Amino acid sequence: MENFGKVKELVAAVEADAIKFYENGNAAAGTRVRKGMQDLKNLAQVIRAEVTEKKNAK
Repeated sequence: MENFGKVKELVAAVEADAIKFYENGNAAAGTRVRKGMQDLKNLAQVIRAEVTEKKNAK
């Protein structure tokens, strides 16, 4: 559940840069959004592995 909280924090952190990129056309913010999305993808993969491990342990 700790990692799920991290996902929510990461999405909130990326939101400001997403606004800067999509509404203002700030290319540097777009780079930060892409990095944040990659981090989100990696964290989601960790959560998937945790869920699978816990499910199969029963």
